Amino acid sequence: MEPQPCPFEKIHPSELHRDADYFMTHAYNEAIEAWKKDEVPIGAVIEHEGRIIATAHNQSRSSNDPTAHAEILAISQAAHALGDWRLNECALYVTKEPCPMCSGALVIARIGKVFFGLPDEKMGCLGGAVNLGALPRSNHHFESIGGILEDLNHEILRAFFQKKRTLNAAKKTASNDPGSFPVDFESP
Repeated sequence: MEPQPCPFEKIHPSELHRDADYFMTHAYNEAIEAWKKDEVPIGAVIEHEGRIIATAHNQSRSSNDPTAHAEILAISQAAHALGDWRLNECALYVTKEPCPMCSGALVIARIGKVFFGLPDEKMGCLGGAVNLGALPRSNHHFESIGGILEDLNHEILRAFFQKKRTLNAAKKTASNDPGSFPVDFESP
């Protein structure tokens, strides 16, 4: 797949302050990689004992796999890196509040804590629409904190979908124009 130009630049945070912003910046950089592959720009990293053990971005379109969300891919990498499916001592940093599938996987993986950038009131399942991390009868609960670099994460998603809408409108206009020819038209 040919790389897509991305108007956003990667950020290289200082290694001296490994706080939530530091790890979220690495997740944001993964979102840029997703954009370049024409994927919805969502990125995730998993941290264990102060170091990143998993990095991922959405790959649903390129892999034709609806489960290839950044969070799911990062969970798999982290479990492999630790040699254990239980991620109690890990923290996930993801650019947008996880969906129902990803939030459920975080419960099953026994994630320790989740930090997300942009909240999602419609489909977010760590407090947006519901909170799967705090189900009263679940045998695992975890804390989630939203709003980490929210504006930065919102801007890349907004720009990506604006670009998609503009391209779709241009395609629709071209296909409705009686003077235009199909792309595969060959003149005699």
